[in-house]
Amino acid sequence: MAELKQFKLPDVGEGLTEADILRWDVKVGDPVVVNQVLVEVETAKAAVELPSPYAGVVHEIHYDEGATVDVGQPIITLRVGSGELTGAAGSGNQPPPAAGAVPDITETPAGAAEDLIPSPPPDGGAAAGSGSSGANPAGGGREAVLVGYGVSGERGRRRKRAQPSAGVPAPTANAAYDVTAGTGPATAVLAPHRAVLAKPPVRKLAKTLGVDLGAVVATGPNGTISREDVQQAVNAPVAATTVPARDAETRIAIKGVRKHTAAAMVASAFTAPHVTEFITVDVSEMMELRKRIGARPEFAGVKVSPLLFVARAVLWAARRTPIINSTWDEAAGEIVVKHYVNLGIAAATERGLIVPNIKGAQLMSLLELAQAIGTLTDTARAGRTAPADMSGGTFTITNVGVFGVDTGTPILNPGEAAILAFGAIRRQPWVVGTGDDERIEPRWVTQLAVSFDHRSVDGQQGSQFLADVAAVLRDPGLALL
Repeated sequence: MAELKQFKLPDVGEGLTEADILRWDVKVGDPVVVNQVLVEVETAKAAVELPSPYAGVVHEIHYDEGATVDVGQPIITLRVGSGELTGAAGSGNQPPPAAGAVPDITETPAGAAEDLIPSPPPDGGAAAGSGSSGANPAGGGREAVLVGYGVSGERGRRRKRAQPSAGVPAPTANAAYDVTAGTGPATAVLAPHRAVLAKPPVRKLAKTLGVDLGAVVATGPNGTISREDVQQAVNAPVAATTVPARDAETRIAIKGVRKHTAAAMVASAFTAPHVTEFITVDVSEMMELRKRIGARPEFAGVKVSPLLFVARAVLWAARRTPIINSTWDEAAGEIVVKHYVNLGIAAATERGLIVPNIKGAQLMSLLELAQAIGTLTDTARAGRTAPADMSGGTFTITNVGVFGVDTGTPILNPGEAAILAFGAIRRQPWVVGTGDDERIEPRWVTQLAVSFDHRSVDGQQGSQFLADVAAVLRDPGLALL
């Protein structure tokens, strides 16, 4: 006998309470096997793919992409086994809509492309919703999903089911409408704002250029918006007085990585008393060493970046000033000095800034450290960093130099005693030599900034650590001592 099995959202991190549905890899009716990826979710720390614990067929998907789901809530129901169902226990199905209710899924006009997604009215008017598990109750035609987009076309808000309203007829099985003229029963559901049809690439272009698709004149087939229409909207002069207020701003949902980062930074900034110190360093010798090491056969295919040498210098300096690699334990009334370094590298991703760390970095050779940094950054940019890789960090490096920035005042990663900002490396005039041999030459120069928790690290210790990092970058041979 077949039975329905629910798969509930697990806690994929350390005490996380919710996650956002990023992407479903299955749809209703699809067969699945054990450990097949069902869905990708984003927690406050990372994007994670969730595998199926059962083999069977997808019976129902409970949440749409973009929805925020609490840990422990069922997100999908699978039909397991063969034969008739033993019961509907655990299905979590919603009751069928009442007679005359607006159906979940509306029909697209004849000839519309499959991947066209109508935008909802920006003013919050009623729209036909989408249930992931239902079929078109009207029958016939392709399914069209009304997704919760902002005015710029960005996904992120929960999809909402439309409620039946008095005087609004439900579309019939053969209903058709003209999205350009705004007639027909489907328009009545969406009134007073017309549906906007555009393919995902066009929506992405509009988002990038800051164009509101609702204000674009559509010239494509069946009233669709083309790339040329978006470009025309950008190039066309528009009087500032004619632009509605809703088109002059973009709202970004505070959730996922951004929400976690904001909370962590506020907690850190207002808990640990920060002190930031700066130093400017001639790193010409380091840049020359980088060339020589990069040419060695064992480093073939491995990125030898300046960040590698900064990381090495940090590990060396932390041995001389161990307190820099510590944490303040308020509950125990202790400073906990770590004799291992889980080296965090701040990485900018599409979902926001994350700080994965390299476990046991102090034990790695230069080649192993280079490989670990490369793997860490590639994984972060691909959005595949595991939550475990972002916990347990003891010291962080943030490389602001990749953005052409000289320096900054970094905020401590919560639980850590210090963070180092590494600025851009530039050719600058520099005084070299001493006495009568003193002269000005063009040299490779960078700036370093270290912020530290002044509760556990005093000024002498923070200054000594920063000076040691600078000394190794100025003269890499010191690391051999």
